[in-house]
Amino acid sequence: MVLRSEAIRERLLKLEEVISRIEELGTPDPRTLREDFQHAWAAERGLQLAAEIVFDVGNHILSAHFGTSAQDYEDIIAQLGARGVIDDSLRNRFKGLGGFRNILVHGYLRVDPDRVAEVLVRAPSNFSDFAAAVRDWLARSIE
Repeated sequence: MVLRSEAIRERLLKLEEVISRIEELGTPDPRTLREDFQHAWAAERGLQLAAEIVFDVGNHILSAHFGTSAQDYEDIIAQLGARGVIDDSLRNRFKGLGGFRNILVHGYLRVDPDRVAEVLVRAPSNFSDFAAAVRDWLARSIE
């Protein structure tokens, strides 16, 4: 498999769009997320999309550039950190993102508005830092 930097950049642009939408939501408290389904659904969908993009980009980098595959979502983040695509700080901030994504997608009966609100507060900076780290890595490693 060949690393397609344009495909990565396209996904990072989409991630930035998702980040902007998440920022538009502001920082709703868990009560708002419990009582306003539109806000809750928008928050959950935005966080799910952002996580999906992170894992899609990470998986592509691992398989196409490093010739390896990850065991699960958490392993994608761990391997990106181990290979210097993201730094340790960002890797630590993303710990648990795979499980959170799985709850949003498969465990919808157990979505905790407190947890969604907690992730939502940090999401714009975390996802923006991921996009910047991947762009920096591309500039250093590929181009």
